Amino acid sequence: MHFTRPRELVVAGLVGLVAVYLLFEFAYGQLPSLPTLAGTTLLALAVIETVLAFTVRSRVREGRVVTGLGIARAVALAKASSLLGALMLGAWLAGVAFLAPRASDLTAAADDLPAAIVGAACAAVLIGAALWLEYCCRAPDTADRDE
Repeated sequence: MHFTRPRELVVAGLVGLVAVYLLFEFAYGQLPSLPTLAGTTLLALAVIETVLAFTVRSRVREGRVVTGLGIARAVALAKASSLLGALMLGAWLAGVAFLAPRASDLTAAADDLPAAIVGAACAAVLIGAALWLEYCCRAPDTADRDE
């Protein structure tokens, strides 16, 4: 397993962007309205991963026992979350790109635009938290172990 590469995040974001923009383009009239706080579930996951990252980081720095399996699970969670965050960031940005120009003409678009903005912000926070968790799971350098 390798750590998350930027191109993986870009590809996931583009997939989400194109898929949701096309969905909005062809079926926006049939979709239900977006709840304003729909993206906050991503924020909750980001908070959990941030707490986990600081816990793992402190345990590694203090030299306390951290099992390899536990670290591997945390890295897998971080990698999956960063890809989910990138996919959802693309999806929410597609919503912003579709809704912003139409917000002055359509009441539904004006009502859905804040949800898309909140969702995009929460997805970006999730990406940051997941990458931070992944970074905290790296093995310390030999110079750090000597100190």
